[in-house]
Amino acid sequence: MKKVMLILMMLGLLVAQSRHLPADTVVVSKHKTTIKGKKVEYKATTGTQPVWNDDGNPIAAVHYTYYERTDIKKDPSRPIMISFNGGPGSGSVWMHLAYTGPMILNVDDEGFPVQPYGVKSNPHSILDVADIVFVNPVNTGYSRILDKEVKKEKFFGVNADIAYLAEWINTFIQRVNRWESPKYLIGESYGTTRVSGLAAALQGRQWMYINGVILVSPTELGIDVGNGRRAGPLGAALRVPYFTAAAWYHNKLPRDLQRRDLLDVLEESEDFAVNELISVIAKGGFVDERDRKEAAATMSRYSGISKESILSYNLDVPTSFFWKELLREEGFTVGRLDSRYKGIDKTKGGDRPDFNSELTSWLHSFTPAINYYYKNILKFETDIKYNMFGPVRPWDNKNDNTGENLRQAMAQNPYLHTMIQSGYYDGATKYFDAKYTMWRIDPSGRMKDRLSFKGYRSGHMMYLRSEDLKLSNEDIRSFILKSTPKKGAPAKY
Repeated sequence: MKKVMLILMMLGLLVAQSRHLPADTVVVSKHKTTIKGKKVEYKATTGTQPVWNDDGNPIAAVHYTYYERTDIKKDPSRPIMISFNGGPGSGSVWMHLAYTGPMILNVDDEGFPVQPYGVKSNPHSILDVADIVFVNPVNTGYSRILDKEVKKEKFFGVNADIAYLAEWINTFIQRVNRWESPKYLIGESYGTTRVSGLAAALQGRQWMYINGVILVSPTELGIDVGNGRRAGPLGAALRVPYFTAAAWYHNKLPRDLQRRDLLDVLEESEDFAVNELISVIAKGGFVDERDRKEAAATMSRYSGISKESILSYNLDVPTSFFWKELLREEGFTVGRLDSRYKGIDKTKGGDRPDFNSELTSWLHSFTPAINYYYKNILKFETDIKYNMFGPVRPWDNKNDNTGENLRQAMAQNPYLHTMIQSGYYDGATKYFDAKYTMWRIDPSGRMKDRLSFKGYRSGHMMYLRSEDLKLSNEDIRSFILKSTPKKGAPAKY
């Protein structure tokens, strides 16, 4: 008997070691919710759809969740939204369970975790006006490589990511019969790089034309900066309005500024950054000393940190130092992705925080919620781990032309609009960087009526704050309305 038990245990271990998801599988469930005070019925389809090689063999399984409203008549003019998160390497959990989807996680009104963990109905979901599919790129969420012989370069790079996902989207749209629908791409953080490239790839390689692109907390995109990060005088100056926002939130600005509304103060800070600071920093070591000190004093006024610390960095203050310095005397650090969050370091000294206080807070509530949601609400059973952040490194960032890709897609498609959404307290993908990106996407100014910016009094995931969850979803509704042409309206200039 002991021998039999030992054999059974060994077989169990072998089975456990070979866990995997099927390349092509579907689980369907039906649900009801209330959005903007009205009842909405919908169908949730979750499962995997393959990525195939040139021989038609599945090499990866991409997991997705598709929400389709069912209590209305089928209408080819009903929009569909295709949603990606960022990283690269991040699952779609963030916007799925906190922003546009029909369910959101349990957090307080400012976005901080609460127990018991779990989910609740999202009264502001855009599912009333558009169907939504949340996509997990390879190695994120439940998505995995199936063919171990395939080189990782097939998936893990700016252009590789765009290429296989464009093919995947084509197949998905065909399967769900949505070729007639107005189509929208929404991406957060690195997802903005992804959807900017996809807008051009879908048009140029799949002949699928998009009505709108929404960039949530956008990265710099591949525009003006080649493959690098914004640095030098431009990068240093563009940071300052974010410093202003974070300092205003923590009551660290001079009293005359602190008494005023945030947006009024930011307007002043932006003007200083663009029209004065860039030129001072550009002169480097040859700038007049009086100008340097005057610029440092003004920076101090708008950032809440000392003139001396600013001069010690030659006016080019790293954001990591700012997160450590702003509340140093109070014994706290501020968050990278959302500077409303505070952390505690081992020592008061140092030039960067020990950890990202906002990210640990978010993982506190998102991780149990997504695992509970799939198993208990959507009835998706698997032993595969949901990768909040999956292994996608090294990531090939060469030949990132995504900003130019988006410009070309807009130029070639008169229907295509772009909206940027940013939180003022985001210190990673800063709101003023996002404004600059919008300015530079179309230097001619001929398409600026199709480009818009929306700012929110929160951070990277602005939708975690209850007030901004409502406002940002309303902004998406308005954007869809604006960018869906009247029936029969031709796409022409």
